[in-house]
Amino acid sequence: MLKKLAIAVAFLSSAGLAHAQSFPVMDMSMGIHRIEAEVAYTLEGRMQGLMFRQTMGENHGMLFVFPEAQRHCMWMRNTLLPLSVAFLDDKGQIINVEDMQPKTENNHCAAKPARYALEMNLGWFKRKGFAAGAPLGGIERAPAPQ
Repeated sequence: MLKKLAIAVAFLSSAGLAHAQSFPVMDMSMGIHRIEAEVAYTLEGRMQGLMFRQTMGENHGMLFVFPEAQRHCMWMRNTLLPLSVAFLDDKGQIINVEDMQPKTENNHCAAKPARYALEMNLGWFKRKGFAAGAPLGGIERAPAPQ
């Protein structure tokens, strides 16, 4: 039995599934649009992000909470979904939005120091009409970074 369990864990690990973790979820908003965001506020969570996910709902995303405002960069290693990332300042206003393609290692960076990043399905911000200056509602309820 233990041997079968060890083989299953090795398989899941190679598929990237054994490293999946659950994230707290919070409701947020942009304009009239409700967003259900998983929150990556720990170093481990920020490193895992949305890797290995195969689907994500239309108004679902992931909020990354950074310990300090910097010109943070994102990449798509082991990320299977095309995404758009909005970099946000301390108040939750969009600094810039970058589109990212799956399984690439290109850096997509904040145009100036950002405290948060919100990843959504590719093109979400553009389809909803959100660009630099748009506020993300609910950011004040985000957990403190670790």
